[in-house]
Amino acid sequence: MNIEQFIQRAEALHQRLADLYQTASVLPWIPPDLLPEAFKELYSNSKMVQLAAEELYQQNEELIQTRNLLEAERQHYQNLFEFAPDGYLVTNAEGIIKEANPAAAKLLNISQQFLVGKPMANFISLEERQCFRTELNQLSQSDRIKELVLRLQQYRGESFDAALTVAVVRNQYGRVNSLHWLMRNINQHQRIELVSVNTNSDLSQGRPVFKHSKGETIPLNPLVIWYVRQGLVKLSTFCETGEEVLIGLATTEMVFGSNMTSLPIYQAIALSDVELVSIYVAEIAVTPMLSYTLLPKINQRLQQTESFLVISGRRRVEDRLHHLLQLLKRELGEPVGEGTRLSVRFTHEDIASACCTTRVTVTRLMGKLQQQGLISFDLKKHIVFKN
Repeated sequence: MNIEQFIQRAEALHQRLADLYQTASVLPWIPPDLLPEAFKELYSNSKMVQLAAEELYQQNEELIQTRNLLEAERQHYQNLFEFAPDGYLVTNAEGIIKEANPAAAKLLNISQQFLVGKPMANFISLEERQCFRTELNQLSQSDRIKELVLRLQQYRGESFDAALTVAVVRNQYGRVNSLHWLMRNINQHQRIELVSVNTNSDLSQGRPVFKHSKGETIPLNPLVIWYVRQGLVKLSTFCETGEEVLIGLATTEMVFGSNMTSLPIYQAIALSDVELVSIYVAEIAVTPMLSYTLLPKINQRLQQTESFLVISGRRRVEDRLHHLLQLLKRELGEPVGEGTRLSVRFTHEDIASACCTTRVTVTRLMGKLQQQGLISFDLKKHIVFKN
């Protein structure tokens, strides 16, 4: 039975009880003090069921809208991945390919679908495979984006020099979840130059830094991408009912901008004091190394959006809250003596908007988690996850 049928039956039940109650109240041969107390209580409980059903229906509608908004956002970032001019691969920790975009397939001279499941080492030239495997083993020990210059071998084709940028993505337990590889064909002259390139170079070098205080709305310009040099930015939109919907969090070294979304309403608010660097889209188009550096950061936003999409797909509010807290712990957690502490404070309203529920419900569930000893709050009201 779906929610609409449940509401219809609850309304019908309530109406029948109301009619019976009204009839019994006006019959002259039944004294009012003899009206069964149980009947009055049943009528009252019926009214409560009806109100609860209406609230459930409203929350379900908001959940559907949120899921649609997140799906549009996810699709937009997926398109950025698919249509990126450079090759992009996602592998597991052992280097087995899980995803590949068309540019990667073209670069390696193999159909996109046949790339999935293949070891990435198959496309490294024989003389450099040992070096590649050594680098692969070392990646699990670092979280920094790393650049490699290796010789790749096409499937039944030629070999070529390539610049590879790899980022490590970990799960909530700190284990390597996936490796994200950006690939670009380079000539011998570029190979010599790129051996010394550090893709972790400060993107703010030579660009003005804009500072915003906590709570300020950050202006968005379709010609500009913002790079977060320091701090945390909340990204949100609004559904048809006017409710704010949290769709992302831009942390340090991540990027965001109105030109990176397909949503008609897009808002960015500083959740802490932030420092931002503006990068013009036109500059990215004519600077290959800049786009080469930014693409992994854009992919971070895709992954985070997909995580929010998974949260919105959970049917029970308790499950949505649990997975949201785990996401926040992974993205913003910092170790403290008592456990893991979120670096910024989230209000129950913020959490409710991400979980598609009410602030009252979040307050109740958070209180329950606190009673169970799973979370606590520090003096600044930051959530602390117990060890």
